[in-house]
Amino acid sequence: MDIILWRHADAAAVKNESEADFHRRLTSKGRKQALAVATWLNRHLPDSARVLASPAVRAQETAAALSRKFSTVQELGVGAHAVQVLVAAGWPDNRHPVVVVGHQPTLGRVASLLLFGVEQELSMRKGAVLWIPIVRARTPVTRIRGSRCAPRYVRTTSEPAASICSPVAYYWRAMACCSCACGP
Repeated sequence: MDIILWRHADAAAVKNESEADFHRRLTSKGRKQALAVATWLNRHLPDSARVLASPAVRAQETAAALSRKFSTVQELGVGAHAVQVLVAAGWPDNRHPVVVVGHQPTLGRVASLLLFGVEQELSMRKGAVLWIPIVRARTPVTRIRGSRCAPRYVRTTSEPAASICSPVAYYWRAMACCSCACGP
């Protein structure tokens, strides 16, 4: 499954303490950001992609820029935990791409968990999108040293991990092989 993390676009600052962070709307700059990213996503996303959005107004407005049906998921709200986001997205078992429209630092932590296997701070700019194409590997990926070009990756014979917090059983398509025939 591919997971696409999309941080909400630029939103208005909180003007006074009585105004809730939840109700912040996109600025004109934010609407332009959301539309630009949505245009790109619509060209690349398959029709089967699911879109999930935080209930915060700025995330709802960002998701609406896609002009696709989306679901509001309470677990994606401000302060959500990375594992909550992955569970809401159906990772790793969902067969279709999922776009998650949410907030920092949550999306950065999700990216860190998927990319490095550790939940830590990873910054995403407002309006930024991170597309992580993950496919289930029958076996984990191992790097072979000694290639004269880019690192080569091959599959080993170990069984993949089953836990949602063990992304070692998954790999990026971009790392799956070497495009040249130089040999190890």
